[in-house]
Amino acid sequence: MEPVPPPSPGMRLAVSAMGVVFGDIGTSPLYALRETFAGHHQLAPDAFHIMGVISLIFWSMMVVVTFKYVGVIMRADNRGAGGSLALLALVSGRGKVGRWTGGIVLLGVAATALFYGDAVITPAVSVLSAVEGITVAAPGFANWVLPVSVGILVGLFSIQRSGTARVGALFGPIMLVYFVAISALGLASIWRTPAIIEALLPHHALGFFISDPMRAFLALGSVVLAVTGAEALYADMGHFGRNPIRVSWLFFVLPALLLNYMGQGALLMREGMGALHNPFYLLAPDGLRLPLVVLATLAATIASQAVISGTFSVTQQAIQLGFMPRLRIEHTSASAAGQIYVPLINWLMLGIVIVLVLAFRSVSHLTSAYGIAVTGAMLIDSCLLTVVIARLWHWPRYKAVPLLTLFFLVDGAYFAANLTKITAGGWFPLMIGIAVFTILTTWSKGRQLMLARMRETAMPMSVFIRSAATSATRVPGTAVYMTSSAIGVPHALLHNLKHNNALHDRIVLLTVKIADEPYVSADERCSIEALGDGFHRMILRYGFVEEPDVPAALANVERCGASFRMMDTSFFLARQTLLPSAKPGMSLWREKLFAWMLRNAESAMEFFRLPTNRVVELGSQVEI
Repeated sequence: MEPVPPPSPGMRLAVSAMGVVFGDIGTSPLYALRETFAGHHQLAPDAFHIMGVISLIFWSMMVVVTFKYVGVIMRADNRGAGGSLALLALVSGRGKVGRWTGGIVLLGVAATALFYGDAVITPAVSVLSAVEGITVAAPGFANWVLPVSVGILVGLFSIQRSGTARVGALFGPIMLVYFVAISALGLASIWRTPAIIEALLPHHALGFFISDPMRAFLALGSVVLAVTGAEALYADMGHFGRNPIRVSWLFFVLPALLLNYMGQGALLMREGMGALHNPFYLLAPDGLRLPLVVLATLAATIASQAVISGTFSVTQQAIQLGFMPRLRIEHTSASAAGQIYVPLINWLMLGIVIVLVLAFRSVSHLTSAYGIAVTGAMLIDSCLLTVVIARLWHWPRYKAVPLLTLFFLVDGAYFAANLTKITAGGWFPLMIGIAVFTILTTWSKGRQLMLARMRETAMPMSVFIRSAATSATRVPGTAVYMTSSAIGVPHALLHNLKHNNALHDRIVLLTVKIADEPYVSADERCSIEALGDGFHRMILRYGFVEEPDVPAALANVERCGASFRMMDTSFFLARQTLLPSAKPGMSLWREKLFAWMLRNAESAMEFFRLPTNRVVELGSQVEI
C-alpha cells in the first residue's frame, strides 16, 4: 500500500489561513443575523424581512469581501504586504503624488487608526457571542458567561508569543471542523425550508429598500456585522500570501457562511419569534447544542487571532514608516518574515478588551459599538484604491468608474448606517481611533520638526573634516555614528570630539532608511560614499516589514576599507532630550506628547541589534 502523500504547502497555508485570517468573519453567524432583527433597530421576523436581510448579507459578502477585497484590493499588495499603511506606501512611493501629500497620508493614517478601534472590539464580541450560547444549551450556567469569556481572552493573548505559524497550525484544523459543522447545520435547515434559496436573488434586497427604505437603511448597521473582518483579511496578507487566502475564502469559508445564514433564515421562517433569541445555536438539535457551544467558543477564540496578528503587522509598518515610536518586535518564525509578536501592543489590547467585556457585559450592547470603525476603514480603503487604479494601474474610465461607484455606494451606505449607533456605543471605537490618529500624526510631525531643527544647526561635513583632520588625535579602530540625517555632522560626533579630542582611524556616518516597499534586495541594501581622511558616509536601506540588523549588514560590506570586526568597532548614539517651546510647528501639548513618546521608545541599540558592550550614548538637547 502506497503511503498517502502529505498535503501541499499551498493547502497547508490555506488551512492555516482559516485559523488566522478568517476567524473574525467566520464567526459572524453567531450574532449578525440575530442582531439585525433583535438589535439596536428591530425588525419583524416575517418572510419579507427575512428574505430581504439574507439577500443583503449575501450580496454584501459578494461585493465587499469577494469583489472588493479578495478580487481587487488584494491585487494592490506592496510586494506581498497588505493593510492600509502598505496601500498608502504603495500609492505615495510609486504614484504621481508627493510622498507626504497631506490628503493621501491623512487618509491612510485615519484608516489605520480606525483599524485599531475595530481590533479591540472584535475579540470581545467574538468570545462573548460564543460563550453566551451556554445560556441556550445550559441556562443554569448563565452567571459563568463573563468569567469564562475573560479567562478565554487572557489565554488567547498569552499564547501570542508562540507565533502566528504555530497558532495557525493549531487553529486551522479547528476552524475547518467549525466550517463543516455550520455548513451541515445550515444545509439541514435549508432542506426543510428550501424557499430560502430564493433570497440569493438581488430583487429581495432591492424590494426591502423600495418597500421600507428607512428600516432597510438602519438594518445595514447590523448586516455589516456579516462582513467585518475583511480589512483584517487584507492586513494579514503578508502572513500567508494572496493565493492561500483566496482559496480558503472561495472554496471553504464563503460557501459555509452562506449555507449557515440561509439555514438561520429558514429557521426564522419556520419558527419566527421563538427562534430569534439565538438562531445560530437553535439550528442544532438539543443533544448537539453543548458540543456546538464548545466548538463555537474555540472558533470565536480563533476569530480574535485575525485582528491580533493583523494589528502586529500594522504596528510594524507604522514604526518603519515613521508614524510610531520604536517598539520591541519579536520575530516568531525563522522562515516567514511577516510573522511577528509585539509585546506592548498585545498586553495593551488585552487590557482594553477585558475592560470592554466587563463594561458592556453582553453581545447586544457590544454590537452597538461594532461596525463604525471597520466601515470607516473600508470607505478609506476605497479612496486609496481610487488612487491606485488611476495612478498605478491606469484602468480606462469605462472599467474603473462603475466598479468604484459600486464600492463607494456600498461602503458609504454602511458607514452612514453605523453613524446612527454612535450614542449607543459607537463612540468607543471612534475614541480609540482618535487617540491612535493623534499618536501617529504627532510622532510623524514631531520627527519632521526635530530633524529640521537638527539640520538647522548642523555643520557641513566638508568643513568638519578639514578642521578635525588636523586638530584631533586619531586612535585605532572604527567608530560608527548612527545618524537619522544623511547630511551634516552628527551631534554625537561633535560631542565626542569636544569631550575626548580624539577620533578613530575609520569613521562611518551610518543612516538607516526605510523604503516604501516591504523588502529591499541585497544589492540595494548598502551605499557608501568616501568623504576623505578616513570618513565614510553609509546608508543602509530596509523594507518596512524588515527588521534592521546593523551588525549583520556591516559584516557584508566590502567597499569601506578593511572588514568590520565588532570587537574593534564602537557605535555612537545620540539620545535627544526634547525641550517643548512656543516655536511654530505643533501645539505645546502635542510637543509634550512627542517628547514623552521619544523618552519611552525602545533604544536604538536594541532596535538596530547593536552589541551592548560596543555602544556609547551621548546626550543632546533639541528645542522644537
